[in-house]
Amino acid sequence: MDINYKVTIEKIDWSEVSKLFQLVGWGNREADELKCAFSKSSYVQFAYDKEKLVGFGRTVDDGKYYALIVDLIVIPEYQGKGIGSRILTDLKDQLNEFYFTTLTSAVGKEEFYNKQGWEEQKTAFIWPRSERQKNEHAKNS
Repeated sequence: MDINYKVTIEKIDWSEVSKLFQLVGWGNREADELKCAFSKSSYVQFAYDKEKLVGFGRTVDDGKYYALIVDLIVIPEYQGKGIGSRILTDLKDQLNEFYFTTLTSAVGKEEFYNKQGWEEQKTAFIWPRSERQKNEHAKNS
């Protein structure tokens, strides 16, 4: 397996990106909306096995103080092969100048981030946009 990494949104098949969101159970995201969101990201990274998109991640930030790693996805059959770790490390390293770097874990993936050296926050809050979001992410649900 020879994974190649790309750090630009040029020539991305956004329908393939949308399919990866569905594969990991994060719901349907429209290709044109994904293109818009990723174009506003500070840093992006896409992982390919030959021509096949197998993972990606991106960051958003305010330019100085706060940075957030978002949408770190590796399709299930490629998980556990170091791809997510590589994307996470590369994105984190791009954010070294920020005072505060955070991420939100997908439900059940907390151990992955702990193994990468990330610390769980004592004070983080969410304004749930749905009952499902509340049940999955709110502490007192």
